[in-house]
Amino acid sequence: MAWLGPFPPVNHQPEQLHGAVPSRPRTTGRGVDMIMQNYVGCDISKQWLDFFDETSGRLRRIDNQADAIAAYVAGLDPSRDFVVMEATGVHDRLLRHALAKAGVPFSRHNPAHTHHYAKSTRRRAKTDPLDARMLSDYGRRYQPEAEPAPREEVEQLQSLARYRDQLVEMRATAKKHLAEAFNEIVIADLEETIAYLDTRIKALESQIADVIRQNQDAARDQALMVSVPGVSKVGAFSLLALLPELGKRSPKAIAALVGLAPFDNKSGKLNRRSQIQGGRSRVRRALYMAALTAIRTCERFKTFYTALAARSGSKKLAIIAVARKLLVVLNAIIRDKTAFA
Repeated sequence: MAWLGPFPPVNHQPEQLHGAVPSRPRTTGRGVDMIMQNYVGCDISKQWLDFFDETSGRLRRIDNQADAIAAYVAGLDPSRDFVVMEATGVHDRLLRHALAKAGVPFSRHNPAHTHHYAKSTRRRAKTDPLDARMLSDYGRRYQPEAEPAPREEVEQLQSLARYRDQLVEMRATAKKHLAEAFNEIVIADLEETIAYLDTRIKALESQIADVIRQNQDAARDQALMVSVPGVSKVGAFSLLALLPELGKRSPKAIAALVGLAPFDNKSGKLNRRSQIQGGRSRVRRALYMAALTAIRTCERFKTFYTALAARSGSKKLAIIAVARKLLVVLNAIIRDKTAFA
């Protein structure tokens, strides 16, 4: 028989989590009262959702369909219930929108963090209902902050930006094959494919620009971003789409979120160089390319890069440092709504 808990507490705080907070006061008709939060764990798959309610101890499975989700969410109490789930790409989209519409708070978490938490409980069995219960306990243990409601314009930009990245990757693969091809038929077909992809990428970038122009806030933020040396329009809309937290987090928090925060690696006599890890790789790549351009075109970033490269003996480390500096600058100008000077 699979063991369903209880889950023992652990003594670690996963990196890049929302900060843990105590039980929060809620405003009621009688004033500000302390309402006990009820954490509802949700394990998500493409076909269905498994929920575990910690107060009732009830497990429930529903179809991952809009009607079934709306019916379940209608039974939740926005003043008491808090849904905890893993970040699962597009499969949690319907649930997030239904929760936001009903005013029910929720948070998503890196599956690597929740996986390590499950291992720390010494539980070996793994099923969807067990994962839902683990997520409920995870919420009780760390009491995460609620995420903001999903925004349609941000999701639209994310979809377009990811599709553009896929086309660019396909074009890069075709160019690699072209460099190795020797058959005339293959060469002609690859050239035609590359030309087609060039056309599609340009058309998609035009559509992305139209979406940004139609949103006043996004248009303003893009204009602020491109005022920073090295940041192109493509880089700016990648940041708009894939880093909506920009301008809303502290410099250290935003660097950790992107994966540009160095982590120490020291134990006993072992003292290795700090390294970056985790975070959003696509955003990090965009900032890396922006850093290369900034080093060439801006004396301020060039001086910073040269000094750090000489001191550390590593050019790559210096480029990463410039990328982080660019991120901190971008975070500040979006927060203050002031162009780079």
